[in-house]
Amino acid sequence: MRRILLYFLLLSVIPAYSQGIRSIHGEIKNAGGKKVFLSGFYGEKVNRFDSVTCDASGHFVYALGAATPAGLYRLSTDKDHFLDLVINNENIDFVCKGDLSADSTTFLASVENKVYYYFLGYNRKVQAKLELLLPLLDFYPEKDGFYFQAALEYEGLQRSEKKTLDSLSALYPGSYAIRIFRIQQTPFLPSGLTKEDRIAYLKQHFLDDMNFQDTLSLRSNAWANKAISYLSLYSNNQYTQKQLESEFIKAVTVILSRASVNAEVYKFLLDYFVGGFDKYHFDAVITYMADNFQDPFSCEDQARKTQLQKKLENFKKISVGKIAPDFTVPDPKGKMIRLSEIKSEYTVLVFWSSECGHCIQMMPQLKELYDKQKPRRWEVMTVSLDTSRREWTTFLRDQKLNWLNGSELKGFNSVSSDEYNIFATPTMFLLDQEKKILAKPISYKELEQALRENKLY
Repeated sequence: MRRILLYFLLLSVIPAYSQGIRSIHGEIKNAGGKKVFLSGFYGEKVNRFDSVTCDASGHFVYALGAATPAGLYRLSTDKDHFLDLVINNENIDFVCKGDLSADSTTFLASVENKVYYYFLGYNRKVQAKLELLLPLLDFYPEKDGFYFQAALEYEGLQRSEKKTLDSLSALYPGSYAIRIFRIQQTPFLPSGLTKEDRIAYLKQHFLDDMNFQDTLSLRSNAWANKAISYLSLYSNNQYTQKQLESEFIKAVTVILSRASVNAEVYKFLLDYFVGGFDKYHFDAVITYMADNFQDPFSCEDQARKTQLQKKLENFKKISVGKIAPDFTVPDPKGKMIRLSEIKSEYTVLVFWSSECGHCIQMMPQLKELYDKQKPRRWEVMTVSLDTSRREWTTFLRDQKLNWLNGSELKGFNSVSSDEYNIFATPTMFLLDQEKKILAKPISYKELEQALRENKLY
């Protein structure tokens, strides 16, 4: 019965799917006179590239250019109100009864989006039921008749979901929405597995039947979602940082090795992992990737190396145990400060910005610790990523920061920022007298700990 209902649900919009008209018409009740922005997905990133203004009644028409590729896109009126759309060579027509959102939207035309939102909702219901059944399978007595019924339901839900997706695939073999769900599909899990066995089984089979040649799906969040789901199999909130890094190294080795059959998918995943692990300071994982994987689109010519390859090579230079790259920055009076010329026994190198809330909170704490030294065994060198001299120097003066302060006033485009792969502030390094990197603390507490371990606090 479900398949018959689904067939009639989609039958009414088959003509729109085959027309090849490339426009979006929308009616958004609460958007009269507002701008509607169109953005495109590439992995988890959403890049805005155009906009159109609604008329007084909330109607708009957006004509898609012939070069607009198939993919997942996002319409938005602001950061809190948006609607994701699948664009794939068809006319899209929808009515939104309230603010722009999926919950208040009805599609009048667009097979792709009816398929997308039908299966998205169906999948969420199935996953919610599976999550409710798992505790029963884990703790209910296996010999009880209720356990047997729960096991049948658990496996039946998985088979039903796969059958539904297969039916949609057969009806719409060129559907972009189906591409997205195929990538994110999880393998069938037998009901009799323990929690530990389930994780082991998923690690072994999670990437089965994955089409790593599917570069078109990179214009959606499907590959990013798949990568995160796979990494989560190796995570455990009981693990230490080092244990997590060890497990994540195993995960990236498997998925990048599998993805190596396609340079574009491989590069996307490598870049995605580098950015993610850098954000959470999993330096051992990044160093491992830098040592064992490289951008397939790079080359040996230094002038033509890709940004990703340069980033990977820089990570190797700033790993714990390496000598910190030398650089110079001007202080507020224009005098050049060179890192290698600092004579102190230890150096705390801090990249920061006066626009960074965490930095503003941390700097007075660091100053208090710095001033307490007797005798002074470690120096502080701060590199501001500000672009405004006034804001930078005002903060230094107000906080009476009497250590070494420098800035190129070029923000994240500064030479030193590029050399140290700085993408967030504050970023800190503890160096010894030879400028060897001893630690890369993430927070002020971790800096205290690093100083304590070196008998500096």
